[in-house]
Amino acid sequence: MKISKQQLAKARVLVVGDAMLDRYWHGAVDRISPEAPVPVVKVSREEERIGAAANVAYNVATLGGQATFLGVVGDDEPGRRLEALLRATGIETHLKRDPGLRTTVKLRVIGRHQQLLRMDFESEPDHEALASQTEAFARLMPQHDAVLFSDYGKGGLAHITAMIEQARAARKAVLIDPKGSDYLRYAGATVITPNRSELQQVVGAWRNDDELAAKARQLRESLRLDALLVTLGEDGMTLFDAQGQAHVQAQAREVFDVTGAGDTVIATLAALVAAGLSPRDAMPLANKAGGIVVGKFGTATVSYEELLG
Repeated sequence: MKISKQQLAKARVLVVGDAMLDRYWHGAVDRISPEAPVPVVKVSREEERIGAAANVAYNVATLGGQATFLGVVGDDEPGRRLEALLRATGIETHLKRDPGLRTTVKLRVIGRHQQLLRMDFESEPDHEALASQTEAFARLMPQHDAVLFSDYGKGGLAHITAMIEQARAARKAVLIDPKGSDYLRYAGATVITPNRSELQQVVGAWRNDDELAAKARQLRESLRLDALLVTLGEDGMTLFDAQGQAHVQAQAREVFDVTGAGDTVIATLAALVAAGLSPRDAMPLANKAGGIVVGKFGTATVSYEELLG
């Protein structure tokens, strides 16, 4: 089903979740350290990108939809940097500042086009910051066509159950990229999009497609979900809904970097659902978007022209 650029431009998606700043230090590796058997990276270039849930909002905007981002950051340099990057991309940004929080930063050291090391800086937001986020959500949610929760397990979605209830009461589509093993907190959502290993954490392993279908149906019914979309990497993705199931094969192309591919898949799905498509109709395009983005380096995005041009 074709969707026009004009339809996408009217689609409004509210993204709520864990904000993160991705930093990359690029350099040459010419020798091994005399202090320890590790490579010495002579850093020649530093790069910053929008990460985690903020990257999901960036994907919605790059595709041509209207993205609003709601999250919690620290009152620190990475938090201010992330806000500047978000605003520069045209995303409507609502960041709640928690003075006791360290804004999550993932620092990747790259040498010879390979990731050599990743360092994570993070802590969890306090109750007060999360309460002000919930108030902002109640104010922003009515102006949007779809709500997307991007859960990275950093504590920014402690109040997700109440927010889902509010959004569904207002008849908004609710899409969730889940984390962890407690899926009860996602009950009542329109669609959740676990990958293979994430789903196995919750329902256990399956030996064949029939067993997967049975486990998916049971989970969908127990959580009162309209649909469950399972992303299966090189095996494509399968959607389970009231009509049964639908599968699409992965788009065959060279895989360069899978970082952020799940962000692109759910952002594309949310933008298309906000523009009027059902999750079932939007899935093939979300699959295509994921196939495009794994051919790029780091947390990347997909444009309307790449996807539908």
